[in-house]
Amino acid sequence: MAILELNDQQVVELLKQLSPVQKRAALLTLAEDAARGREERMAYAESQIRKLCEQRALDWDAMSDEAREALMDDLIHEDRECRP
Repeated sequence: MAILELNDQQVVELLKQLSPVQKRAALLTLAEDAARGREERMAYAESQIRKLCEQRALDWDAMSDEAREALMDDLIHEDRECRP
């Protein structure tokens, strides 16, 4: 199968030429792909958070929502010292 290389604008212009039904199908395909990628990213992020908790002797599953939020806040704001 030959590979056709197009820039972003060319792809957009081709999509504009599709019928409304074809546009909807293309949009649904893109949305499904994005959702699949999101699930993979979330699984990876969760595994990394669990490793970090293990290193800090924390049990992610036993933490309250408030404790989880505080941990995430500490990680995001690295300019201050993290709470134990």
